[in-house]
Formats: sequence, C-alpha cells, structure tokens
Amino acid sequence: MDKYYRYSNYLKNKYGTRTYKIPINLALTCPNRDGNIAEGGCTYCGEGGASFSEDQEVSRNEVLHKKERIATKYRAEKFIAYFQNFTNTYLPLDQLKSNIEQVLGIDEIVEIALATRPDCISQDYVAQIMKLIHKSTTEPTLTFELGLQSTNYHTLEEINRGHTLAEFIDAVLTAHRYNAEIGAHIILNLPGDDKLDAREAAKIVSALKVENVKLHALYIREDTQLADQYQQGELELISLAEYIDRVIEFLEHLDPKIAVQRLIGKAPREGTLFVNWDYNYDQINNFILEEMERRNSWQGKKFDYLNGKALSKL
Repeated sequence: MDKYYRYSNYLKNKYGTRTYKIPINLALTCPNRDGNIAEGGCTYCGEGGASFSEDQEVSRNEVLHKKERIATKYRAEKFIAYFQNFTNTYLPLDQLKSNIEQVLGIDEIVEIALATRPDCISQDYVAQIMKLIHKSTTEPTLTFELGLQSTNYHTLEEINRGHTLAEFIDAVLTAHRYNAEIGAHIILNLPGDDKLDAREAAKIVSALKVENVKLHALYIREDTQLADQYQQGELELISLAEYIDRVIEFLEHLDPKIAVQRLIGKAPREGTLFVNWDYNYDQINNFILEEMERRNSWQGKKFDYLNGKALSKL
C-alpha cells in the first residue's frame, strides 16, 4: 500500500486515465519584484523563476506540439495546461483571459493550473476566469497552485515573501467559493523553520481542505540573496535526515484525502550552490519511503485534530 496519496493516482481517480501537465511559461514578474509590494523578489528565487521565457502570449500551436510529445513519451491521454512560472494572476485580467483562451477547447485538456501568489487572487479575477471557462466546450477544472512556502510569519518576512498566512487563507476561501481547486507549495527547510512549522503547515492545509500539496527542499541558486548569505557562512541548512523527519511529520498530520504532488523538488545542478544534499530526486524519495516503512508511518496517521477533537472523550 502506498505510504501517501500520490498525485498521479489522484489524477487517475479524478479523470479516469493517465493525466500529465503541459508546462507553459510566460514573461512575467511578481509584485515583490517590481516595487508594488517589495523589490528583489523572494530571497531564494532566481531571475528565471521556474523557467525563463520571453513569450508574452501563449502559442496554441506550441501547446498542441507539447501535448503530442508528452502523449507519446508518457502514454498520457488527458492533460493539464500548467502556467508554471512566476505570478500568472498578476497579469492584467484581459491579458490573462486571452492567454487562457488559447488552451480552451483543446481536446483532452481537462484542467488549467495557474501558478501564482496568495496575494494575487481576487474574487473578480476568479469569477471572470470561471465565467470564461464555463463558456468553453470542454469546461476544464481550474486550479490555483499557490506558493505558501511557510506558515511561519517570521520566516515569510525574512525571505521577503511579501505576504503572510492570512493572504493564503483568503485565497483558498475565495477559490473554493467558485469551485476552483488549490495546490499548495511548501518548502520544509527554510531558514528559521523547524519541525513544528512542518506539522502546522500540514494542519492548516488540511483544515482548509486544499486539493493537493507539493513539497520542496530549499536549493540555493547563484543569482539569489540566499547565495550571498550561504557563501558568507551566514546560512545554516538542516541535514537530509532532518528534512526526511520533517516530511514524515508533515505527511502524518496531513488529511489522507489530499494528494501529494511530490516529496522533494527537482532542481538543476548547474547554477546552484546547494541542491538536495547532492542526492538525486529518486534517491531522496526512496530514503523517505524507507524511513516511513521503518517507522510504520503513513499519510494521515496523526490526522485526528479537527472536527471538535476535544469533545471526543465527552
């Protein structure tokens, strides 16, 4: 039996077949880069974000080409159009809708996922996007992948995130009000966070009933503020063993109905000073599963704190 609810299984249960993401990158920015909220961006984020692009608009032909390539390589039958870099809902609404229109109506695209920040989700944006989707012939699911990163207010301020936990809660409630779904991105080893923060993150996303989570380990790119701190010996990173412990703590407190996209992120070694303790993705993933087996651990093992827990003995 799987130790956690894998995102691939979640998608297969939801859409009935193998479903894969089609990555879409646009030339974007964020409000904590351009001076709206702050400047310089998050201290861990490089200039390229998830993937650098100079494209201002989505190319429908390029999406179709990627769709066919992914279908051939992974035997996928349904797809998610994943707008993956920077803050997609920071675009003017008309421009954002124009880009979304380019993927609407494409056969087998069953979901549109927009990577964004919690403070860039407004009721008007969500309502207008859902209205656009409902007019399409395919009516794909709408998902917002929100960069929460940490539930620790002090950590969020230290990494120049530009928002707090309150904005994340508000974004989730707003999205769910319009039947949009939420994926939460969380970095479990940010400087200043500890095991208790990992546990609290699991409890918060469980209480808010987000649909999926994606766990990352912090990696340090050369072109970031964290890189300067790391090279000057001002940054203390936890061990791999501690990261594994935090992942297990998170999973044990996570609602077993919430899908887990991954347990650790992937990052290019080129241009980085530190990434995943010099192990590859599969190795660390296996280390986590082996430790969960040793501890007799599974997702949701300690999911017993909601719905009036204190009344259970009365």
